[in-house]
Amino acid sequence: MPKDIILIDNQRLCNCKQGYLSCISAKEWMKNQIGVWQFTYEQRDIRNKNVHPAVFPIAMAKRVIEQFTHEGELVIDPFVGSGTTLVAAQDLDRNAVGFDLKQEYVDLANLRISEPPLLCRTKQLAVCEDARNIVNRLAENSVKLAFTSPPYANMLNRKRKNKSRRGDLRKNQQLDKIEQYSQDPRDLGTMPSDMFETALCEIFSQMKPVFQKKAHILINITDAWIDSKRVPLHINVINAMQNAGYVFRNTIIWDRRNLVNQIGIFGWPSSYITMGTTFEYILDFTIA
Repeated sequence: MPKDIILIDNQRLCNCKQGYLSCISAKEWMKNQIGVWQFTYEQRDIRNKNVHPAVFPIAMAKRVIEQFTHEGELVIDPFVGSGTTLVAAQDLDRNAVGFDLKQEYVDLANLRISEPPLLCRTKQLAVCEDARNIVNRLAENSVKLAFTSPPYANMLNRKRKNKSRRGDLRKNQQLDKIEQYSQDPRDLGTMPSDMFETALCEIFSQMKPVFQKKAHILINITDAWIDSKRVPLHINVINAMQNAGYVFRNTIIWDRRNLVNQIGIFGWPSSYITMGTTFEYILDFTIA
């Protein structure tokens, strides 16, 4: 085994039947089949954009992990950011590894999981590593689930105008601030949509050997307004994953209306524009 391989378990710790996808009940399964999901933030969630510019709720990662894994199985997040996927995996007693280009975020993620629950039987860690190199860091056929929210192409790599906010609320700390994660040329957040698609395809093509035969890969993404044009990043993701050899299986809509307040008016009265801040996509892929 190569010396750079991360030693982490992936064996089930539950008593579920072998053919079951996960530990959840039939009732929870039915609820998850309704393809519009809502979540709320909790006290442990990071909301401060100065800490990390783009986060998702622990509750979202938990719901995905519960739907697609058993206790003890291995979950990865190729763009781990603030470490929310690892926190959820720790809560649910799943092994998990997160990868990120930026040491600052890796340190933050590891801090958030530094005090595991008393009865936790599994391991979680974040590693400073390019996602392109995951194939060299994990054992083949070891990963049951990848859940991630990659940088939304170069959506954040520009001065923020706060157009979704009303009146004086636009003049907050984020106004005219560039919130991009880094200017590392490997960072997906520095790339226009076509380059983003190509890079995402490359990353997941190289990653394929680490996944088990029936693994699921779920990617959270939103469409963007860039240079006054609608950029359908969810289509870029679907194209990238299909070209990398994955099967597009399900679309889940993350209904964010309960998290969005004081929305500004776009386009009225002459140009109709839907509010992208009120929903995002969770796209589900499997191994071909």
